[in-house]
Amino acid sequence: MKPLLLFVLPALLAAKTTEQGTSPEAGKVVYQSKRLTITQVAQNTFVHTSFLDSKTFGKVPCNGMIVKSEGETVVFDTPTTDKDSKELINWIKKDLRCTVKAVIPTHFHEDCLGGLKEFARHNIPSYAHEPTITYAKQAKFNVPQRGFTTSLALPFGNTQVLATFFGEGHTHDNVVGYFPDDEVLFGGCLLKELNATKGNLADANVQAWSATVTRVKQEHPNVRVVIPGHGKPGDQSLLDYTIRLFQQP
Repeated sequence: MKPLLLFVLPALLAAKTTEQGTSPEAGKVVYQSKRLTITQVAQNTFVHTSFLDSKTFGKVPCNGMIVKSEGETVVFDTPTTDKDSKELINWIKKDLRCTVKAVIPTHFHEDCLGGLKEFARHNIPSYAHEPTITYAKQAKFNVPQRGFTTSLALPFGNTQVLATFFGEGHTHDNVVGYFPDDEVLFGGCLLKELNATKGNLADANVQAWSATVTRVKQEHPNVRVVIPGHGKPGDQSLLDYTIRLFQQP
């Protein structure tokens, strides 16, 4: 019976991995300090997590995404401070042995662009949805350098990564990132981890939120890993949960 078990067990494990929509690297912490954690969630995709000190919600863990190809990376959302951004950039250079081609904040809140000045100090260009630039200026937050209208296909290494506006939700300007090579979606604060509450609604369009996420799901039916702005990554169930959470009666 032992040879049969040896044959069946790997097959069951492979089936489980496919069913969950995650890769063997999912959940693997590759770097951790007092202020910054980096977790590998696919072959060439990582989540960076830093912390925002919020008066309303306390100390909040905030996610961003790093994707890499042929010695280059693109970062979605900065860590929350310049100090944390410096730590992230140093890790990319020393541990990944990559350069940072660009940084893309997914909306204008500080948990997306709080550490933007450090990227500028390293001459790393920043790209954002044009309304994000407008709102950042109005709020007197850090302002991204280069705008795009509805979508951006940014080449790096020997591939590309996408940033797209599907509609309003957490904010009027929120975009999502998608890395086709690993079929990973970074939803930012538009997407919620499983069992999360609605969170910060100060700049939200609650009525449009569910329909926006539905469009994201329709556009990316094969997504394997979904990264929310706060909390644990997962699979397409995060899309379904967010749609239900904001569905209008």
